[in-house]
Amino acid sequence: MKKQINVPSIIFSRFNEDSSWKSKKFKELLDPTEGIRRGPFGSALKKEFFVQNSEYVVYEQQNAIYDHFNTRYRISEEKYHELNKFMLSSGDFIMSGAGTIGKISLVPDGIEKGVFNQALIRLRVNKNINKEFFLQWMRSPEMQNNLTKANPASAMVNLVPMSEVKEWDVIVPSFEEQTAIGSLFRTLDDLLASYKDNLTNYQALKATMLSKMFPKAGQSVPEIRLNGFEGEWETKILSEVTNITMGQSPKSENYTDNPNDYILVQGNADIKDKQVVPRLWTTEVTKMAEIGDIILTVRAPVGDIGKTDYNVVIGRGVAAIKGNDFIFYTLEKMKKTGFWNRFSTGSTFESISSNDIKEAIIQIPTLKEQQAIGSYFSNLDNLINSYQEKISQLVILKKKLLQDMFI
Repeated sequence: MKKQINVPSIIFSRFNEDSSWKSKKFKELLDPTEGIRRGPFGSALKKEFFVQNSEYVVYEQQNAIYDHFNTRYRISEEKYHELNKFMLSSGDFIMSGAGTIGKISLVPDGIEKGVFNQALIRLRVNKNINKEFFLQWMRSPEMQNNLTKANPASAMVNLVPMSEVKEWDVIVPSFEEQTAIGSLFRTLDDLLASYKDNLTNYQALKATMLSKMFPKAGQSVPEIRLNGFEGEWETKILSEVTNITMGQSPKSENYTDNPNDYILVQGNADIKDKQVVPRLWTTEVTKMAEIGDIILTVRAPVGDIGKTDYNVVIGRGVAAIKGNDFIFYTLEKMKKTGFWNRFSTGSTFESISSNDIKEAIIQIPTLKEQQAIGSYFSNLDNLINSYQEKISQLVILKKKLLQDMFI
């Protein structure tokens, strides 16, 4: 097939033969009367004009940056009509014009009546431009780069003047192809939003269950319990139910970047997503943690945890604990509830000692219930990690498509 000229590197197969991206001025994509409008002067929308009880709101830069339409401020009906040129309607675009610049959002249906402030720019496209296509095109790396070119005489990044933007030569496809591209990205964004909602829900569930599936201070049974278990939990100190090894740092001259040497774990910089991630190596063996051990940080920040899939040398910033999943999630709960804070409050350097760890009071149920609780939280973490991975993959895919489906 003959290679098309002036088409992106990725196009829908049904447009292979007749994909036609045509050159236009940017202003030809816009509404002829209200294509671009900057927000009102600051003096026209000062905080002294804000009121408590009103159905009219003020849209700010955060709405464009974070792509949501929650608001903080309200104005009177009189002020709303006075600023009628700056009203927002469904289908408008708002773009951040100061600070974090160039971020753009499509105004959805059902927003509250309101005006946009001086930090925003409103764009309106004409009927020949698909709005979802325009949104994603404006978010593409090429357009973002063009919009936010640095001033050669300044270290600051500035938004290109809108008068200049209007005269840009741009290349866009037919409305049908715009619609297909816009629909694809809408599907990706909806899926991404769904994954993020699920991730938030599972993270919230985990936080709730960590607070309710372990007994609170002064109690011997948890508020929520898995089916089939009863009876009081026992009070123990951590060293009664685990083996604890405090780290000892090798000499710095023995540090290496050779992966064939021993992995060295020194602190939370060596832990990511609750797993040890090799970063530094050593030829000197001081104290060791074995595969499956829990790593606990004992220096600022205190109480972070991870598991190791390797035999590693541990420095003095960490301790190794041999414990099951129940112990792992007990330690996670202790971190979240600030258990370790009592030992370092008032000190110039946040740290906990061997005795602080070994004498830490915990409550434990039967081994069978420990295993059930450990499995419950492990499965929950697997779901959380799964959605984090899905989100990461989808973000990468979208970034690639934004680069390759636009000119």
